[in-house]
Amino acid sequence: MDNYVITIARGFGSGGKQIGLRLSKKLGIPCYEKQILQMASDYSGINKSLFVKADEKLNGKKIAMALKKFPKINKLAEPSQRDFVSDVNLFNIQSQMIRELAKTESCIIVGKCANYILKDYDNVVSVYVEAPRRACRATIMDRLDVTAQEADQMIYQTDKYRSDYYSYYTGGASWTDPVAYDMTLNSERIGYDDCAELIIHYKDIKLARKTVDQI
Repeated sequence: MDNYVITIARGFGSGGKQIGLRLSKKLGIPCYEKQILQMASDYSGINKSLFVKADEKLNGKKIAMALKKFPKINKLAEPSQRDFVSDVNLFNIQSQMIRELAKTESCIIVGKCANYILKDYDNVVSVYVEAPRRACRATIMDRLDVTAQEADQMIYQTDKYRSDYYSYYTGGASWTDPVAYDMTLNSERIGYDDCAELIIHYKDIKLARKTVDQI
């Protein structure tokens, strides 16, 4: 595969999506986040609202079961089956879209457990972006016009959703584990633009090494 994919996991308010958009502009490739949900809906015929409802979060029953049962990922249900619109099948459909993108085009994918889904692909650069709470709080307050207390609650809840979701669909892996990624970046210290430049530089190094290994 001559194309490549950059996956970005991000703490809420850390600027991961903004870094992805900067990468998109610098590299001239698309950045996918919510668009994955539309792709999965178009592919399956399942209403997009169901994908949106299940996006990077679990319902109460799933959270209670998260440490007790590993979902049957990667096996798509048929439209005639009862599980066709289950959360697990919605995840499996999204995963298939992500794998197809990795095979066919260069792009950036934000969230969606993409680093785990593509962990065995050698054309992938996986990045985790985080920032101190004070920086995330200030970003959320400015972006959403909320109080500091409201911002803190939003950060806590959103990051918990993402952590639980990731753990459930990866069989207990930690969303913030640095060894699950090629790079972990502190966006407050580095800045969004320099984060993008660092990712591009690392991407060039990794893909050049891949080319040499294939010779």
